[in-house]
Amino acid sequence: MARTATVIGAASAAVFYAAAIRPWQLNWGATAHEASRPLLGDDLVPHPTLRATRAVTVLATPEDIWPWLLQVGTGRAGWYSYDLIDNFGRPSARTIVPRLQHLDVGDIVPLTPAGRTGFTVERLLPPRTMVWSTRYDTTWTWQLEPQRDGSTRILSRVRFRLHPSAVSVAIGLAMEFGDGIMVRKMLLNIRSRAET
Repeated sequence: MARTATVIGAASAAVFYAAAIRPWQLNWGATAHEASRPLLGDDLVPHPTLRATRAVTVLATPEDIWPWLLQVGTGRAGWYSYDLIDNFGRPSARTIVPRLQHLDVGDIVPLTPAGRTGFTVERLLPPRTMVWSTRYDTTWTWQLEPQRDGSTRILSRVRFRLHPSAVSVAIGLAMEFGDGIMVRKMLLNIRSRAET
């Protein structure tokens, strides 16, 4: 009896996650059109296992937001998210850091303090679009779209293709459960910084 209740509870939780929580966390803040339309960089991972598009409106121009994105990275300005988790406890920058305002295609946006692991800048169209990739069939696109009212929509899209390897599965699980929480916080913190 207890085992049946456990199985039913687990199945119910899985159905609830798949039906209610997962769609919200994969497309937080994005309209249906934003979530479904192609973005620059989608071609780098053509058949993703996971695709997530998050978005936020910022009361600033792309030119005001772009510097915050250029300086992202561990050992750089941080990730503007939960610093204890994603920046090894070091606070993310609250100001624009002039020495971090230059990125080129091929540069690394570091994920570790040593800077050897990270995202490679694949495409850069200032001040509108930046596409990063990893060797694990992952892309992360940042798209800044000016609106008629003077605000800007920030679109953040992650595409990931799962492979039958321990590293790929670990990345997939982290992206499925942690990425939405971290990116949501990052978008909100970029908004608060750019609007001040």
